[in-house]
Amino acid sequence: MATLTVSTSARARAPRVLKSRAAGKLLLLALVAAVLAPWAATHWPGASWPHDLTVSLDKPLASASNWVIDNRDSHPLFLYFFGYISNAVVLSVRAVYLTLLAAGWTGVTVFGALVAWRVAGARLAAGTAIAFLACGALGMWVPTMQTLALMVVAVLASVVVGALLGLAAGLSDRLDRALRPVLDTMQVLPAFAYLLPVVLVFGIGVPAAVLATVVYAAPPMARLTALGLRGADPEVLEAVESLGSTRRQRLLTARIPLARGELLLGLNQTIMMALSMATIASIIGAAGLGDRVYQALASVDVGAALAAGIPIVLLAVVLDRVTGAAGAADDGTTRPKTIGWAYALAVTVAVALATRLLGSLDWPSGWNLNIAEPVDRAVDWMTNHLYSGVPVVGGTADWAAHFTTWVLDPVRSGLLWLPWWSVLLIVAALAWSIGTWRTALTAVLAMAAIGVLGVWGPALDTLSQVLAAVAVTLVLGVATGIAAARSDRVERALRPVLDVFQTMPQFVYLIPVVALFGVGRAPAVAAAVVYALPAVVRITAQGLRQVDPAALESARSLGATGRQQLWQVQLPLARRSLLLAVNQGVVLVLAVVIIGGLVGGGALGYSTVFGLAQGDLATGLVAGAAIVCLGLMLDRVTQPTERRTKKGA
Repeated sequence: MATLTVSTSARARAPRVLKSRAAGKLLLLALVAAVLAPWAATHWPGASWPHDLTVSLDKPLASASNWVIDNRDSHPLFLYFFGYISNAVVLSVRAVYLTLLAAGWTGVTVFGALVAWRVAGARLAAGTAIAFLACGALGMWVPTMQTLALMVVAVLASVVVGALLGLAAGLSDRLDRALRPVLDTMQVLPAFAYLLPVVLVFGIGVPAAVLATVVYAAPPMARLTALGLRGADPEVLEAVESLGSTRRQRLLTARIPLARGELLLGLNQTIMMALSMATIASIIGAAGLGDRVYQALASVDVGAALAAGIPIVLLAVVLDRVTGAAGAADDGTTRPKTIGWAYALAVTVAVALATRLLGSLDWPSGWNLNIAEPVDRAVDWMTNHLYSGVPVVGGTADWAAHFTTWVLDPVRSGLLWLPWWSVLLIVAALAWSIGTWRTALTAVLAMAAIGVLGVWGPALDTLSQVLAAVAVTLVLGVATGIAAARSDRVERALRPVLDVFQTMPQFVYLIPVVALFGVGRAPAVAAAVVYALPAVVRITAQGLRQVDPAALESARSLGATGRQQLWQVQLPLARRSLLLAVNQGVVLVLAVVIIGGLVGGGALGYSTVFGLAQGDLATGLVAGAAIVCLGLMLDRVTQPTERRTKKGA
């Protein structure tokens, strides 16, 4: 009883100690600000970043670009390193593509259905067959096979790279700290910013598209792998260790099996993000569905763009369901696996040979379904009836105008009104209050780097849009994730909707967003929310569902209501997943900020797109680097840093 009293007393004092530490930090920072602020205001008056503290990178980046162009065909680095990588990617994609063509539309459909039947049963097999047949019916069979070949190679590479990085970060605190900024940079750096360097090195074509996709899609696998390994039950690990197992045995028999949920979610997110890059990759020469979407939208043909976008969604749904079911544990809850892999392969080969003998490997042209015209009519109807003049609630144009006037304009004006040094102090206070001095220093240096790069004003404009989009995303995403975690019916109903939202290429829903909300910052925010919401919902629901059932049972036995269980048990125990949801929300919103630059979002997004369009490496990379710095700062401000417990504390 005495031990319980001491433990309870210590826990009661802990919040007071933490509050006193935070108050002490803020007091010390306030004293430093009182000394430095008048000096900074005197030497550098005005709110904007001082010109004499900026550094121009135009000449160095132009020189680097010229060097790459001059040496790309002769330097050993390109001939014997990048050249081998490029050849390996081309050969891999070509091998997969030729295999798919050799199987024909019947062989691919049958093989996909048999694999789905093997891992999950007849229902998923029927859905897989329907998905492949729909791709052909939309007239997109060959582009679908091109995209599938590209995505198979890109997803496999992303999973391997992400799993290795996550394994290193999950087993070593030092590597976790070292890899964290690398993963932040890989995922936050906008695709448009690194497409130009990738094209400079690898040229236009498949290698550049695959590598750009890997850079974008590998970080979620790495983060969720590390999260799963670090979140393994300590009691299970201690029990395994007590049996005399080695470090390798503990990893293979305990850590990885316990992290199965996070690993599958990481695979899901990698597939979704890789497919979302299909359209962007088409800009640098990747053929397939993305190229069809891009060409259709270049002529503002929403119907044709949707006809190519739907197969991307169908591919994502099929790969999501099949890979998720393949990783399920055979614990009696899964369907019996009555179809062997050898049988599935033999049937596929037989069907492919029969199709070849009949001369019908290609999809029959008479079976195509034209959806472009009805879609275009539907878009015209929405524009004519929802844009303005709706009784009582007003039109979508009114909503966009109100959101811009009441939210975006005040936030941007407030940020631009603040003196630059006060912005740095606010960032330091927020980061230090929830972390260490290293966290605060990293956040401040990231924010200061934006000023040094000479893009302080555009960065604050972008920050205002990101803050608004992240706030809306978290409110909607966490609430929806809670509903999905507490109800299996809601989760099943939301799953296909989330798949569509996350896999539909941004360029496809950008046109309807513009048609409904007009051109400006509001549609850019709307597009960012649509893209980031699924990840926040999924991660929130996953974290809440993995809360220890014993803790919930204990709360119920004490008479806790459902609301009390949520707020006092589930949300606190799911803290890691919720913080990861915040992180992914920020990252994904920043990824779409660039797309927003195409629809009037302006600021850093427009500069990045302009740099790619004009081949201006300096403009594109500087704006992209500023977005990375924004992402790093927001990550440090929103992610509490865990401290090591001292002995005797």
